[in-house]
Amino acid sequence: MASTRRIGKETSKTRALLLDATERLMLEEGYAAVSSRRVAAAADVKPALVHYYFPTMDDLFVALFRRGAERNMERITGAAESEQPLRALWQLSNEQRGAVLMTEFTALSRHRTAVRSEIAAFGRRFRKLQLRAIGRTLDRHGIDGSVVTAEAVAVLMTGLSTTLTLEREVGMSTGHTQAVALVEHLLHRYEPAPEPADARQGLP
Repeated sequence: MASTRRIGKETSKTRALLLDATERLMLEEGYAAVSSRRVAAAADVKPALVHYYFPTMDDLFVALFRRGAERNMERITGAAESEQPLRALWQLSNEQRGAVLMTEFTALSRHRTAVRSEIAAFGRRFRKLQLRAIGRTLDRHGIDGSVVTAEAVAVLMTGLSTTLTLEREVGMSTGHTQAVALVEHLLHRYEPAPEPADARQGLP
């Protein structure tokens, strides 16, 4: 359970260093490798400092998730409000580093209620932006919303990007190229990819 006690300034460079170290461990070795001693060693500080800033491991994991979630929300908001929201959201969802980290947090959430609550809260905010962007695109192209709903498109996009990440992590790639090609084909119908600058200028 995350502590309600605030210890250590959130703007501290040491705190940020500890969060960076935790993120590296999760990406390189998985959430199970994260302990106060491993984080301290990775950050090159004394173990007591980890507990000074994060009294419990839940505090550490929640702080790391929140930091990433807030950064991502800024990017997701920009993507949702862009001229090509579907393409922008799809590209964001397929960034390997973020996808792998999210997979680790999802696995961790099975064992830590505090992390699960944070993921759910972020997920609701993300889905709200996602639905608004997709709905706007469907309306703009006159697509029948009773057949192709924004909710269905959102789940399919998110589910595919998650599946691709999970399978890459275990060394599977069969069908990935074809699945991505299909998504790109569908995106091109409604949000054509911009031409390279050289092509627009008629350069060889």
